[in-house]
Amino acid sequence: MLKMFKPAKAVERLPDDKIDSTYKKLRMQVFMGIFIGYAAYYLIRKNFSIAMPYLQEEGFSKGELGLALSAVSIAYGISKFVMGTVSDRSNARVFLVAGLILSAIINLLMGFVPVFTSTTTIMFIMLFVNGWFQGMGWPPSGRVLVHWFSVSERGGKTAIWNVAHNVGGGLMAPLATAGVAIGTSYFGARFIGYEGVFIFPAIIAILVAIVAYMLTRDTPQSVGLPPIEEHRNDYPSKSKETFETELTTKEILFKYVLNNKWVWAIAFANIFVYFVRYGVLDWAPTYLSDEKGFSMNESSFAYFLYEWAGIPGTLLCGWISDKVFKGRRGPAGVVFMVGVLIAVLVYWFNPAGNPMIDNIALIAIGFLIYGPVMLIGLQALDYVPKKAAGTAAGLTGLFGYLFGSLSANAIMGFVVDANGWDAGFMLLTGSCVLAIVLFALTWNVRGQEVVKH
Repeated sequence: MLKMFKPAKAVERLPDDKIDSTYKKLRMQVFMGIFIGYAAYYLIRKNFSIAMPYLQEEGFSKGELGLALSAVSIAYGISKFVMGTVSDRSNARVFLVAGLILSAIINLLMGFVPVFTSTTTIMFIMLFVNGWFQGMGWPPSGRVLVHWFSVSERGGKTAIWNVAHNVGGGLMAPLATAGVAIGTSYFGARFIGYEGVFIFPAIIAILVAIVAYMLTRDTPQSVGLPPIEEHRNDYPSKSKETFETELTTKEILFKYVLNNKWVWAIAFANIFVYFVRYGVLDWAPTYLSDEKGFSMNESSFAYFLYEWAGIPGTLLCGWISDKVFKGRRGPAGVVFMVGVLIAVLVYWFNPAGNPMIDNIALIAIGFLIYGPVMLIGLQALDYVPKKAAGTAAGLTGLFGYLFGSLSANAIMGFVVDANGWDAGFMLLTGSCVLAIVLFALTWNVRGQEVVKH
């Protein structure tokens, strides 16, 4: 491992009278660092989607562009696990920023060098590499969260941090569109036209990366502070262990992650949660147009409502898991997925001609589904020692993206083509039920009580 990526070393402890004030200052500071840093990843993750209409005008088919775009999800799912393992033995401050800058460079290359958007194969390779670097965002953020926030407060803090992807995803399209306008106005379409969708967001991402580096710190001990569990007297188990020793890759994988039944339970739950998330989201415009008579503008608005409704829902879910269920995430997952199930059934059985009910159902699904998405990442952090957090989160992400997200696109498409929308909704309903069952298995599990000492 390169020296620059090694975890920051512990330094001499600060005097007792400075610890509380320093903790308060740095906790807010590092949280802002990982929030804006992770939001910036979403500025340069899916902007290829905005470029697709322009690329169609150049002769690429929808199938070719869809194949190229799939590279991001494939690479991201694998990278989130692999790079998660690496991040557990790295300095989160450096790792987070390095991935963001590398991803931005790929986008700049696609914007400035025409050969990188000249064929489907080259675009697939470039987007695969971009997806790989995108996998360097979540794991180091998780490492920061478990080191700077104790288990009884982590649900609320993780929920707030998790809306960074809604913030970044929401800003991506306006920035990409602005990039096209700026490039055309100042340089002329001959030099920078649609390429602005890659260039402008990438420049913004690099600037954010610099700020994120200035704000973020690796661990409390690296700035002379005690472990967060000691500082808040909030230990994950009765043994009061804080797991501060850096672990080897073998220990992380085979002692704490791959033999952990609770990690496997939430990894499988993530398949079904992601199937519902993307099965509803990605197919909403098509379903509403085919079955409910929505116009394109109406379908796009419903899509927007679904995505942004997830922000308050995620925050509420994290708060409930902390305050109502005292750090147990399983019960909150059950409650929210039961709500998703009901909303999916309303969305399915509501007759055409009642657009308000369809929109309310979509808002409800969006409000509810992002809570469980966040909870599974949070459970991955809770169920292993903090030094193995990135690997556990990466494993659940691998299952969610490779088996859940891709299935929501491929399997839903084939099933609906062959048997109609009712068959597709049967899959969504069954996925809700299976997610509820798997969350229920973790009902009484709290924090690192599951770790074997």
